[in-house]
Amino acid sequence: MILITGGHGQLGTELRHLLDEKKIEYVSTDADELDITDKEGTYKFITDMKPEIIYHCAAYTAVDKAEDEGKALDEKINVDGTRNVAEAAKAAGSTLIYISTDYVFDGTKKEGMYQVDDATNPLSEYGRTKLLGEKAVQEIMEDYYIIRTSWVFGIYGHNFIYTMQNLAKTHDRLTVVNDQFGRPTWTRTLAEFMTYVIEEKAPFGVYHLSNENSCSWYEFAKEILKDTDVEVAPVTSAEYPQKATRPQYSIMDLEKAKALGFEIPTWQEALASFLELEAKQ
Repeated sequence: MILITGGHGQLGTELRHLLDEKKIEYVSTDADELDITDKEGTYKFITDMKPEIIYHCAAYTAVDKAEDEGKALDEKINVDGTRNVAEAAKAAGSTLIYISTDYVFDGTKKEGMYQVDDATNPLSEYGRTKLLGEKAVQEIMEDYYIIRTSWVFGIYGHNFIYTMQNLAKTHDRLTVVNDQFGRPTWTRTLAEFMTYVIEEKAPFGVYHLSNENSCSWYEFAKEILKDTDVEVAPVTSAEYPQKATRPQYSIMDLEKAKALGFEIPTWQEALASFLELEAKQ
C-alpha cells in the first residue's frame, strides 16, 4: 500500500494522477484526513495502515509568510510534522520519500553546481525548516529518499507561470528579477522521478531533481509570455525586495539522478508540455 501526505497540493495531485495512470493503488490524505502535526494521531494512522511507501508531499510552502506570521506554523508542519511522519514510518517499516528544496543552500557558490553533499546554509525561514525536516528524516530513518527540487510549477496549484499569465492580462509591461538563477521543475517530471526511485530500487539517500538547463526568473518569464505582446523587463533583486531572502544561485547538479537512468527533459520542453496541457483544461 502507498500513502500520500499532502495529496491535494500541487505535487500531491500530480502524483495521484500519475499513479492513477499506472493503475497503482494508494491512499491520499490532506490535513483533514491526516494532521501530521498531531504526533499520536499520525503514529496511529500510519502504524495501523503499514504502508510500504510514504510519499511525504505535505509541507508549508508560503515562503514570504513564513518569515513572520507563518513562522510557528512553518516549523510545526515542516519540522515537527515531518518528524512525526518519519517516526511512524520507521515503526511501520515504510520507505519514506521526503521532498526538500534548493532553499537549503545560500546561493553563494562561485563555480559549478550544488552537489547533494555540499554544505547547506539556508537564508530563509522556509529553507531552515525544510533542512531541519531533512535532518529529522536522516536521524530517524534508514529507508528514505530526500529529493531536493526547485522553482516548481504544475497544472494543479499556484505557481510562477500562473502568476505571470494573470499579470499579463492586466499589464503591458512586467518586471522580473534577472539576478537569481536556478532550474524550473515541472511537477510531472518530479512525480515521475519519485515513482522511478521506488520502481528501480535506487540506493537510499539525497537526490537533486529539477528539469535540465537553468535560467533566471526573467528568462523563465520571457519564455512563458513569448507568444504575448507583454513586455518583460529585467530588474535586480534590490529593485524588487521580498520578505524572504532567496539564494541568488541555486542550480543543483542532476548527475546522481541521471546516473539511475532517469531521463530529464529540459525546462523549456517541460514548459511547452505544461502550456499544451493547460490549453486543454
